[in-house]
Order: sequence, then C-alpha cells, then structure tokens
Amino acid sequence: MSYLAQLVFKRLGLGLAMLLVVSVIIFFMVELLPGDIAEAVLGQGATEENLAAMREQMGLNKPAILRYLEWLSGAVMFDFGSSIVTQEPVISVVGERFMNTLFLAAYAAVIAVPMAITLGVLVALLRNTIFDRVANVLTLTSISSPEFFLGYILILYFSVEWGMFPAISNLNEGMSLWQSLERTFLPALTLVLVVVAHMMRMTRAAIINLLASPYIEMARLKGAPPWKVIVKHALPNAWAPIINVVALNLAYLITGVVLVEVVFVYPGVGQALVDAVSKRDFPVVQACCLIFAATFILLNLAADVGAILTNPRLRHPK
Repeated sequence: MSYLAQLVFKRLGLGLAMLLVVSVIIFFMVELLPGDIAEAVLGQGATEENLAAMREQMGLNKPAILRYLEWLSGAVMFDFGSSIVTQEPVISVVGERFMNTLFLAAYAAVIAVPMAITLGVLVALLRNTIFDRVANVLTLTSISSPEFFLGYILILYFSVEWGMFPAISNLNEGMSLWQSLERTFLPALTLVLVVVAHMMRMTRAAIINLLASPYIEMARLKGAPPWKVIVKHALPNAWAPIINVVALNLAYLITGVVLVEVVFVYPGVGQALVDAVSKRDFPVVQACCLIFAATFILLNLAADVGAILTNPRLRHPK
C-alpha cells in the first residue's frame, strides 16, 4: 500500500473517531437541555397518561446510554428516527434541505474560489500599491462584518431600493435552473463576500511568503517578468496552503450558513436546524448537527489529500 493510501486511511480513521466523539457530545448536550420533551411536544395541558404514552413512544423511559446506542446504530444506516412534530422520517425532512444547502454552497463556491485566487495573485503582483491597499481595506471590512449584517445590507439595496432580486429565497420543484439561480443570488453573494476576503488574503500571504525563496530570486535574475515569476514559479508551490484555506472555506459554506439561511428564509439545513430548535424537534436537531460535523471532517480530509497531491515532498515519509 502506498504512503498516500496509508495516510488517507489514517486520516479517515481519525475522522471517524472524531465523528464518534461529536455524536456523543451532540446526543448528550440535547439530553441536558432543561424541560420535559414530552411536555414540550404535547403542551402543558397534557394529562399524565398522555405524557407517559409519549415518553414510551419516544423511548424516554430507557437509559440514556441505551438510547444513544440505538440512535447511533440507526444513524450509521442513515436512519435518524422520525420528526417529533411532523412524524415524518428525519432523513426525508433533512435530505431535501441538505441538497438545497449544497446547491447554495456550490453556487457561492463557483463564484468565490476563482475570484479569490485571481485577486490574491493580483494583489501579490501589485503589492504595496494603491490597488493592494484598497483591496486589504475592503477585505478586512468584509471579514469584520457579520453575515446577517451583509445580508440585510444587500436586501436593502438589491431588493428594496433597486428591486433587482427577491429578498426571500423560496424555492420549489417547478423552478428552472435560471429561476433558482436568481432566487438564491443574494444569499450566495453574502457568502461570497465573506469567503472571498479570507481566501484572497491567504493566497496573497502564501505567494508573498514564497517570493523571498532562492529559486524566485534566480528567476528574477534571469529576467523573468513579475507575472511569470508569480504564475509559473510561486503559485504552483503555494497550492498546498491555498487548497487548505479553500477547503476550510468550503466547509464554512456548508456548515456556517445558518444565519444566512435564516436572513433570506432559504430552505436549507440551517433553516431546518433553527426551526427544529424552536419546536424542540430533537431528532432533527441531532441529525443536522451530525451532518454538519461529518461534512466538515470530510472536507478537512479532502484538504489534506489535496495538499499532499500538489506537493511532491509530502508524498513520501520523512
């Protein structure tokens, strides 16, 4: 077995162990929430007989450890139980929402990743110029602004003042791709403004850090133009840190969209999580949190593998 395959299996094992720890935290944090779940579902006017029947139906009479093992064994088979509110299977409630979140994340990533890398190369090429300073000010402003603030600013101008895009990103099955892109443009733009700034600054830092290397100095002494020094020599060696930061921001696009989805009433996993928390629909809450954790771990694994593939020095044990 090659070193790369061994590393992938090792990271995958660590990821599964981390996911197991996260599942324990998710389950027992929900268990520690105050109040009676059965009473929260049936209301304060429920009789003792109805409460007892609901606890029996939900398995609340069993020990917490046994309930966790049953929930974990079902989660391994993608069976997260049934929703307390709608009595539908959780996987059917969350599955469609997760596909909507993936669509929004892919929409934002297609715009953000090429833009961030291009801007990062440009500001590294034109560092210490007016363009570099303006770009740094704009990116710091974007990073410092909360997502919900950026979302409301975009709604104010693009929806209320100019009427270009809808303020509410409601989707349905009969929509065409163009209609879906139009409805989700504002939440995607909000995510783009957040992640582009971070990825651009990291790309700029990675390239500038390599510009002091001896082989870069040699390329300059041979008379190579500045753009060729960066694109042909510095950028290929900067792919490893760039891939890491891109993967982390892609993980954020999927796991950190809760506020954006709530602002634009987007039917994604983040909105489903907020609705489930407000209704105390704990099976949905547990499923959403576990999906977020699994997505984050898988994207981190992809970042490690991508960094190794782009750097030959990391493909062999030291």
